[in-house]
Amino acid sequence: MRSTTTLLMLGSSVSTTPPPLPKQTLTTTNPKQHSKQSKPPPLSLPPSSSSSPQSHRPPLLSTVRWGEHRQRHNRINYYAELASKLAEDGRFEDFFMIVETVTSGGGSSGLKAVEFAALLNTELVSRGILNVIESDGGVRSVIGVLTGFEKLGIDCALEMILSDRSIVEAIGREFRRILKCGGVEEVVDLMETLSGFHLSIEDAVVPIEVIRNCVNKRNPHAAIRYAGFCTHSDEIFCSAILEFGKRGDMESAMTVFEASKQNLGCVNMYAYRTIIDVCGLCCDHLQSRSIYEELSAEKINPNLYVFNSLMNVNANDLSYTMHIYKHMRNIGVVPDMASYNILLKSCCLAARVDLAQEIYSEVEDMESTGSLKLDVFTYSTMIKVFADARMWEMALGMKQKMLEAGVTPNTVTWSSLISACAKAGLVDQAFVLFEEMIMSNCMPNSHCFNVLLHACVNAFQYDRAFRLFESWKKNEYGNITNRQNLSQGSLEVSMKVPFKPTTSTYNVLMKACGTDDFRARALMDEMKRVDLSPNHITWSTLIGVYGGSGDVKRAVQILKTMRNSGVQPDVVAYTAAIKVCVKQRELNLAFSLFAEMQKYQIQPNMVTYNTLLRARTKYGSLEEVQQCLSIYQHMRKAGFKPNDYYLKELIEEWCEGIIQDNHRSQNSNNRRDLGGPQSLLLEKVASHLQKGNGDAQSIAVDVRGLTKVEARIVVLAVLRMIKENYQPGELIRDDMLIVLGVHEVDDDKHQFDVKDTLIKLLRENLSLEVISLGPKIPSEIRINVENPFNPNPDLDKTLETIRSPNRRPAVFQRLKVTRKSLYHWLQKKLK
Repeated sequence: MRSTTTLLMLGSSVSTTPPPLPKQTLTTTNPKQHSKQSKPPPLSLPPSSSSSPQSHRPPLLSTVRWGEHRQRHNRINYYAELASKLAEDGRFEDFFMIVETVTSGGGSSGLKAVEFAALLNTELVSRGILNVIESDGGVRSVIGVLTGFEKLGIDCALEMILSDRSIVEAIGREFRRILKCGGVEEVVDLMETLSGFHLSIEDAVVPIEVIRNCVNKRNPHAAIRYAGFCTHSDEIFCSAILEFGKRGDMESAMTVFEASKQNLGCVNMYAYRTIIDVCGLCCDHLQSRSIYEELSAEKINPNLYVFNSLMNVNANDLSYTMHIYKHMRNIGVVPDMASYNILLKSCCLAARVDLAQEIYSEVEDMESTGSLKLDVFTYSTMIKVFADARMWEMALGMKQKMLEAGVTPNTVTWSSLISACAKAGLVDQAFVLFEEMIMSNCMPNSHCFNVLLHACVNAFQYDRAFRLFESWKKNEYGNITNRQNLSQGSLEVSMKVPFKPTTSTYNVLMKACGTDDFRARALMDEMKRVDLSPNHITWSTLIGVYGGSGDVKRAVQILKTMRNSGVQPDVVAYTAAIKVCVKQRELNLAFSLFAEMQKYQIQPNMVTYNTLLRARTKYGSLEEVQQCLSIYQHMRKAGFKPNDYYLKELIEEWCEGIIQDNHRSQNSNNRRDLGGPQSLLLEKVASHLQKGNGDAQSIAVDVRGLTKVEARIVVLAVLRMIKENYQPGELIRDDMLIVLGVHEVDDDKHQFDVKDTLIKLLRENLSLEVISLGPKIPSEIRINVENPFNPNPDLDKTLETIRSPNRRPAVFQRLKVTRKSLYHWLQKKLK
C-alpha cells in the first residue's frame, strides 16, 4: 500500500484522479545482469468489482470499457509524467514499478514498453540520472539504473538519455576522479560495462588519459582491455604501444603489440611501424630487426613507412641500413625524401662523408627531374656531416645552396653551422653566424648558446664565456650595436632570451674554471638554486678542477659525495680521479681506485687502462711490476688492444736493475730491440711473476717463441723475483731450469742466438754457473717462484705438455743454473 499511497500523493497536482495501481512487487535488478535476461512476468488481471474492496473505482488497464479513447490517453500520459517526476527525484525503484505495471497489462489494453517510453520526459529522467552520478554511488549506481531500463525494454529512452552531453560529461568527471586516485582497473571495468549500453566511452574521457594512467601503473593488460571495447581499437592500441615506449617499458609495449595482432585479426602496418619506433625509443634495435624478420617469415612486405622506421631505428648501423634500403628498392617500394634523409643521417653517425656526398648527389639529380624535393632536414643533415668532419667551409657552402633553393634554415641548421665553426676554432665566425640567425628571425635555443660557450672554452677565452653567460642570465643577449665588438662576445642586435641555462651550460662553464675550485663549487651551488641537478659530467669536471689545484684528497672525496647525492660514479668519474692521483704521483691511491671500480663492477675504458699503465716511469719493486702486469692482463681480457712498447721498456728497465751499472751499459743497445709477437713477452713475464702469488709449485722458466732480447728480459724478471723473495738464512735446494724450445735432431737451421745470449748473461754478467742439459730432464730440477728453494717434483707433468708430437726424435734445449751459484749470487747481492 506504500507505493499506492505515494503515487496518489504525487498525483495530487493532476486534474484527473488516477485509478489505483494494482499491488505489484518488482524484482530487484542486479547491475551486472545483461539486457538479454527475460522480462518479468505480466501482471494478472485485477479482481472483479464484487470482490475488490475498492470496487467503486475501475481498475487500471482493465478490460472494462472506459468509454472514450481520450480518457485512456490522458491516464497513460499521467503515469508517464508521474514516472518522469519520480525519476527526477532519483526514485528509480518506484519509477521501474510504474513502468513495469503499465507495460505488463495483457490483451488489447496492454501498452507496449516502446510506446510508454516515448511518453516519458527524458529531460526529467536525465536530471535524475545526473543526480545519481553525483551521489555517493556514482557510476556504479547509474549502471544499476541503466540495467533496469534494459530489463524493461525501454532502450529507446535509454539511448536518448545517454546522448545527453551533461550525463556524458558527468560520467567523465567521475572517471577522472577515480583515475586520479589510482583506480585505473576500476575505471576500465566500469567503461567496459557502460560500453554495453552503447555509451560513447571516448566522449566521456579522452582515450590518451586512460592509456597514460595504464602506463603510470605499468598495467598493459588494462590498456589491452580498454582498447578492445573502444570504437577505434586500432588507434588506441597504437597509442598504448607508443606511450609505453616513451616510458622505456619495452616489455609492456610488446605485450600490447602482441594483443593487438590477435584483437585486430589482420596485419596492421601502423601497429608494426609504432612498435619499431618504440624499439628506437628503448634503444633496442635488435628487437626491431626481429619484428621485421617476423613479417618477412610470413612473406608480408612492409610499406614505405615501416621501412623508414626500421632504417631510422638502425641508423647507427650503416651497413644494415643500406641493406634494408636496397631490399626496399628490390621489392618495388619507392623511397621518399624521408628515406634518403635517414640514409644521410646514418652516414653522419658513421662519419662517412664520402657516402653522404654520393647520396646527396643522387638526390640532387632526382630533384632536377622533379621526382623529389630537398627539404630543410636534408640540408641540415649534410651541414652536420661536414661540421662533424670539421669541414666548416663545405658546411657554409651547403648553407648557400640551401638559401638559393629557397629553403629557410631552422634552428637545427644554424646550430650545426655554429658548431662547424666552433669545432674549427673559429670563435668569431661562430658569433657572426649566431647574429645572422637572430637577424633571420630564427629564435635560438639553449643548445646554440652552449655551442658558443664551448667554442670560447676550447679557445681558452674564459672571460668571454662568462660574459656571455652573465648576459644570458639577465634574460637578454647583446646590447652593443658595433660589429667590431663581436670579438668580445657582443652582437649588433638586442634580444630577449626565452629560455634558461641547462645542466650542459654549467658543465661547459665549469671547464672554464681551470684550477679555481671555489668558482666551480659556486657554479654547482647556483645549479641547485635554479632547480638543476648535477650529472656525471658535472661531478667529473669538479674532480678535474680539484686535481688541477693539487687537492687530491678532495678530488677523491667527490666520489663519495656523488653517492651520497644519489648519483652513482661511473667510469668517467673514476678515470678523472685516477688521472688526478697519477698526476700528483699518488700511485697507490690510483691503483686502489682501480680496485674499487672492480668492487662496484664498473668496467674501465681505454683511458683508464692507459692512465694506469703509464703511471710509472720506472718500477722499484716486484709488487709494483705485478700490479701493472695484472692491469695489463685485465685490459686484454676486457677486449682492449694495448700498446705494449711502453710497458715492455719499463719491464726491461726493472729487470736490468739486478745487473751492475757497468754491465748494464754494455747491453744498452739490446734494449731497443723488442721484436716478436706484440704481447708474447709481457704474457710470459706476467705468467711467471704472478705464479708467485699462488700456492708453492715448481716451474721452469719458459722462453720458447721469444727473441734473444725478450728471453733475456724474462730470465732477468724471474731472477729479480727470486732475489726479492729470498729470505736470508734459507738454503737453496733447487737448480733453475730454463726451457729454450723443442727442435728436431736433424734440424741444421737451428740458431743458438737465444741460448748463447742467455749463457753470456748468466755467466758473464751475473757470474752464475750454467750447464747445457741433454734430451732428458731430471725430475729433481725445480724452481718455485714464490720460494725458489722449495723442492716439489711436479716439473715432469709440466714438461710433458710441451713434448714434440712429430715422429722424428726431438731434443729439449735446456739450460740449468746450479743452486750453488744461485746461493752465492744472492748472498753477494745482500752484502
